[in-house]
Amino acid sequence: MSAVQWVVGISLLVSALVMIVTVLMQSGARTGLGAISGAAETFFGKSKAKGMDAKLALITKICTGLFVALSLVMMLLG
Repeated sequence: MSAVQWVVGISLLVSALVMIVTVLMQSGARTGLGAISGAAETFFGKSKAKGMDAKLALITKICTGLFVALSLVMMLLG
């Protein structure tokens, strides 16, 4: 295993762990039985995620893109 594979592998592991932690830290969009009847806020609702949830969502998106890119690089390195 070359040094590049080690670096990509460790980066892949770190990005996966950060992605898991940020997803778990986000608050749930739908809770309780209100989600079944449609009483909960929908995806196109007026109140968007603000503050910490917005930052966590951004970090999750960045880590997801990084994870996919590193997975493709790891596949190419073989």
